[in-house]
Amino acid sequence: MHTKRSPQRSRILIELDSLALSAGERQRIAQALGRPPTPVELYAFDAQWSEHCSYKSSRAQLRRLPTEGERVVLGPGEDAGILYLGEHAGERYCVVVAHESHNHPSQVVPFEGAATGVGGIVRDVLCMGARVIGLADALRFGDVRDPASHQRHVARSVVDGISAYGNAIGVPNIAGDVSFHEGFNENALVNVIALGLVKEKEIVRSFVPPNGAGWALLLVGKATDASGFGGASFSSLSLDAENETANKGAVQVPDPFLKNVLMRATYRLFDMLHARRITAACKDLGAGGVMGCSAELCASGGFGARIELNLVNAAVPGLPPEVLAVGETQERMLFALPPEIVEEALRIFNEEFTLPEIAYNARAVVVGSVTRERRYVLTHHGDTVMDVDIEFLTKAPFVTLSAASTSSCHPERSRGTDAGNALARYNNCSREPLYRRYDSVVRGCTVLPRGYADAGVVAPIPGSRLGVALAVAGDPDLGARDPQRAAEDAVREAVRKVLAVGAQPIGLTDCLNFGNPNKEDHYADFIAAVDGLERAARSLNLPFVSGNVSLYNEDSAGNAIPASAIVACIGAIDDISRIDGGRPDEPDAANPLAEIYP
Repeated sequence: MHTKRSPQRSRILIELDSLALSAGERQRIAQALGRPPTPVELYAFDAQWSEHCSYKSSRAQLRRLPTEGERVVLGPGEDAGILYLGEHAGERYCVVVAHESHNHPSQVVPFEGAATGVGGIVRDVLCMGARVIGLADALRFGDVRDPASHQRHVARSVVDGISAYGNAIGVPNIAGDVSFHEGFNENALVNVIALGLVKEKEIVRSFVPPNGAGWALLLVGKATDASGFGGASFSSLSLDAENETANKGAVQVPDPFLKNVLMRATYRLFDMLHARRITAACKDLGAGGVMGCSAELCASGGFGARIELNLVNAAVPGLPPEVLAVGETQERMLFALPPEIVEEALRIFNEEFTLPEIAYNARAVVVGSVTRERRYVLTHHGDTVMDVDIEFLTKAPFVTLSAASTSSCHPERSRGTDAGNALARYNNCSREPLYRRYDSVVRGCTVLPRGYADAGVVAPIPGSRLGVALAVAGDPDLGARDPQRAAEDAVREAVRKVLAVGAQPIGLTDCLNFGNPNKEDHYADFIAAVDGLERAARSLNLPFVSGNVSLYNEDSAGNAIPASAIVACIGAIDDISRIDGGRPDEPDAANPLAEIYP
């Protein structure tokens, strides 16, 4: 006998295969709720409990890294880390830094994937109350020798996406590195870093403060659409030919010109809040969309939230509630504001900076409120489509994984392979054809542009001699053979680069790019790399203040990418007149990269 299912339940059963949630996690959710989850709840947990959002496979290992130091103002835990830079005119200034990956999206839709990676990392810095002052990237591409290959297309399009976005928002790209290795043929890496500047007294936090019950939740930016729906889950699964094609819609669509205006409007709002001594909270709408951002913003402060999804500004009518809730549309931020300031905030975004005239239905709009009851409730045209304990939603269960007894070795990915030898000409030449596409001096505060020395340097405070240095390091060839040593060397190389320009290293960030954590040898590589990071950082007495983990990076045969611990070092300069500069790389028509970046 066949039982007729409700449309809602049938929908869930049809789409289970597209979710990153395990069967055990789905069962745990249903037991906690005491009922089957609604479609919106299922998608919400799928995003919030994904590896991309929860770090459920990596948190236990990351806790071993040093995160405290005399320069640390804010360590890992919020959207970006903060380091003390120095004092000028009686004000204490800080550097804000965030580090992120956009690997899967960049492999599938390279231009948009890379561009939105820059957009996301910029928002992570912006939401801490900072002015964005610099960008960097670390790129890993496959065998690009064949002009008709997808690897060549990815390598070109990623750089085009980064340059198009960074140049349009007016933020200089001052540092980075690029490597080519056949291990990245089917899974390129796009890691991006952003720097910001903020006065210590003007730091904005990513959680609702103790007096925040009843505060308004203000959604600001681009109209929500279906682009990016399922992005967090997509980044928490291995790529193969089938899901690579199926998940192109999970890649967000960038709008850097809207972001340019949104950044300036946000600066204006922050200035107004500081002038009136009004506290606020702010968070980037990244993975998990409106749901993920509002749940984390409120839960971190000890509150709940109630959101009316039909108030979310949409690009097209009739979007289903799960898309309005979880879709990862770009160029959006969420503010928690006291009620008395809401009208002024709306005026700044919608009238003074005319967001609705920049892009269709872009705007600032109140979509909900902070509640004392620690429930997360979503309604849609009067119907409750989600009602869960907010702690349960935002605290994904740890995953205990097994690792091989020793770190795996990948002899087929050593320097001795034919492809590796042929790619040496790309790895041993100047990267000038690539980074000349980036504007490295756009804000007028660049002291050492990219390519002039081992690290980029900016002097971001008008009238001050204080400077900030930034360098990036990581060796995929070594990572393929010895993940622990490669991670340790990445720390030391990034530090050496900063020292080479006369800066004092003050902090580190990392982006850990590895294979499938459910495979023992892949997970062993990850653990070995954390060992290397911890050992090097402790020996140098330097803290990690922010970072990112990107897992499930492997090819269609299930082989992991070369273990890639990519490290950035931030340096402080007391007097930029004493930096050690160099000479710019000269254009060279014989440079093999000129074939890719003419």
